[in-house]
Amino acid sequence: MAVYSAEHYLNRKRLPHLWCAGCGSGIVLGSLTRAMAALGLDREKVVTVTGIGCWGKADDYLNTNAFHGTHGRALSFATGIKAANPELTVIALMGDGDGATIGGNHLIHSARRNIGVTAIVVNNMNYGMTGGQYSATTPHGCITSTSKYGNPEREMDLCALVAVAGANYVGRSTAYHVTQLDSLIKNAISHKGFSFVEVISPCPTHFGRRNKFGVSVGMMKCLKERGLNKAKFGMLAEEEKDKYILLGKLVDRDEPDFNEQYETIRTRVFGSEQGLKG
Repeated sequence: MAVYSAEHYLNRKRLPHLWCAGCGSGIVLGSLTRAMAALGLDREKVVTVTGIGCWGKADDYLNTNAFHGTHGRALSFATGIKAANPELTVIALMGDGDGATIGGNHLIHSARRNIGVTAIVVNNMNYGMTGGQYSATTPHGCITSTSKYGNPEREMDLCALVAVAGANYVGRSTAYHVTQLDSLIKNAISHKGFSFVEVISPCPTHFGRRNKFGVSVGMMKCLKERGLNKAKFGMLAEEEKDKYILLGKLVDRDEPDFNEQYETIRTRVFGSEQGLKG
């Protein structure tokens, strides 16, 4: 396996990045490049696929192949790329607006078909790039630019959604728990089938300010105090669980992925490549 540094995967010509002070996207970018380095990935065989949004700009700073698509459609493009060339490592980078609110249907079906794509969703709990409107993951009752008296809707649990839809690997971390995040992303990329990592990283410019989480240091302290592993989270009373964040590896399956299933059917119907030539 080749040995690379995390910097090998960074496009330093595009730095410094455009994210706001206190935004966790830079932290997640660091975790992603360290995971790539730990796996020794050939960057010419890596495709990062993004949509629209703050985290969707991450492909600008990566020295890999990239496909920047339309809002909510990153997983559609990623699916096509992986289906066409299974040898590629395909990583979809999405925010909660892009990956779940607008692209929620694609998220469900990517998990259902178990396509060999790694999805990394940075959940900043609102539409950070366009003014702080509430998204599908904005917690109930929270203040946003479109819910100034409190969000009337219930938030969506993305990890639970993709787990029940059939994803092979599901994990959750935060912008504070960096060592854990490095490990989850590394395991997700190397895992067969659809892998999903959610990173809780509240938007400091809109969400944190409006909901009195303080500036970036205060938000990090909040993530530190509220993030719990399975054992500690399981000890909480049901009425207390909404106050905390369940972290860690949540699903680890070994079900056949889409390309494996497709090849099985193709071989059964048409025979081997040699047989076709004959």
